[in-house]
Amino acid sequence: MFRNIKNTLSRSTAMKASVVAGLAVAALTTGVPAVVSNSYADVVNVQAPQVPSFANVVDAVSPAVVSVRVESRINTVADEDDSFGLGRGFDDLPDDHPLKKFFKQFEQQQGRGQQKGQNQQKNSEDGKGRLRPVAQGSGFFVSEDGYIVTNNHVVSDGAAFVVVLNDGTELDAKLVGKDSRTDLAVLKVDPKGKKFTYVGWADDAKVRVGDWVVAVGNPFGLGGTVTAGIVSARGRDIHSGPYDDYIQIDAPVNKGNSGGPTFNLNGQVVGINTAIFSQSGGSVGIAFAIPATTAKDVVTDLIKTGTVSRGWLGVQIQPVSKDIAESLGLSDASGALVVSPQDGSPGQKAGIKNGDVVTAVNGEPVKDPRDLARRIGAMQPGAKVEVSLWRSGKSQSVTVELGSLPADQNQASNDDSQPNQPQQPSSEKALADLGMTVGPSDDGKGVAITAVDPDSDAADKGIKEGEKITSVNNQQISNAGDISKVIEQAKKDGRTRALFQIQSNDGSRFVALPINAG
Repeated sequence: MFRNIKNTLSRSTAMKASVVAGLAVAALTTGVPAVVSNSYADVVNVQAPQVPSFANVVDAVSPAVVSVRVESRINTVADEDDSFGLGRGFDDLPDDHPLKKFFKQFEQQQGRGQQKGQNQQKNSEDGKGRLRPVAQGSGFFVSEDGYIVTNNHVVSDGAAFVVVLNDGTELDAKLVGKDSRTDLAVLKVDPKGKKFTYVGWADDAKVRVGDWVVAVGNPFGLGGTVTAGIVSARGRDIHSGPYDDYIQIDAPVNKGNSGGPTFNLNGQVVGINTAIFSQSGGSVGIAFAIPATTAKDVVTDLIKTGTVSRGWLGVQIQPVSKDIAESLGLSDASGALVVSPQDGSPGQKAGIKNGDVVTAVNGEPVKDPRDLARRIGAMQPGAKVEVSLWRSGKSQSVTVELGSLPADQNQASNDDSQPNQPQQPSSEKALADLGMTVGPSDDGKGVAITAVDPDSDAADKGIKEGEKITSVNNQQISNAGDISKVIEQAKKDGRTRALFQIQSNDGSRFVALPINAG
């Protein structure tokens, strides 16, 4: 059996050899190769469509973007206590903690206890301690001689500042000025004869939703990092202050990007990254940047004087809801309703009264209280402006010479705008239809609300027992009869709502109530 298999293989091998030999002869005689297959593949090379690259923008702007390291004075004694890596000083541990007892005995044996007490006394006397990094953010040069823009919240707690350039160079910086209302700050480094690469501001009017943007900064302290995205929205109000007008972008922005710039594809600063919306602390694609026009004006003031001068109207205002607009005979629910002018304020001196609606400034329509606050704040103290008002069913205007916003003015708004305050109402006779009863007030001004039906319109608007009604449709009232007269006149004039001014311990506000019930 094995022999037969061997003989068979021999014959087969011989035949194959003959065939190969024949092919070889054919190849030699004809010049045509008999075997043309290739066992190796070519390198993959895909001809993809070309897409825009951000590389040119990044190369140009990166030298102007810096990392900002903020240092604060830390009690050196507390630092020594943490030399064992516990994350807190031994003095913070309970008295019966075994480690505390052990190391107290150790200090006494080594004579450190007395030295520690002397250090504590010295630190308390001179107010000094060791400088330690406490925060890290981003910034960028806006001049060749070393002025740097960043966020106020990055530098607000710092005693010393170190700027790290794109090439790793570290420079000491000093704080020139900061503005908490817009969350902006300016630092300055000594150029020592060197000219820094700096960037300019974009024109906000040309920034559109959908435009490409590039964010450059120092997220999580990693160093210069670039992310890209688009402008997602404009005019965002995140309730951080009276000048909220943020640009929303979807470029990944994280902790440490604060104070860093967002660029358009021309390398101009579109906005300054200042906040993110996140439940995890990391980017979810919703970041907010201070617009270039807002930042440019504030930065200019900070560089010149170290402070920001803002115009001040001095009136407490609230939004005009649809109900309030209807009660006043306004066709649109826009403008800012004056709750009360502050005593001695420019607005009061010009004749602005409670119940007026500010509809325009210098001929430009006012959208809402936030819009009014931003526009007045952007003007210089002493500027004369024409303020258009809606009063008693007709338009009129007054000229106001703006004052200077006091430094201790409520940061929520330079005009005390209170857009988030609940609105509330009030009246009697017809008050019964509104679900309220009233009585004489203690001071004889207005009427006191003695009860509110929990199922009434008044209750829905937030009116409470103990509050007062001081006016209805901007007419002072002193009893329930006055209220009824005003409401009846409003009905004759075709109004379906009346405007009630409510006084509480928290201040005054306006509320519009339906008067066509029953």
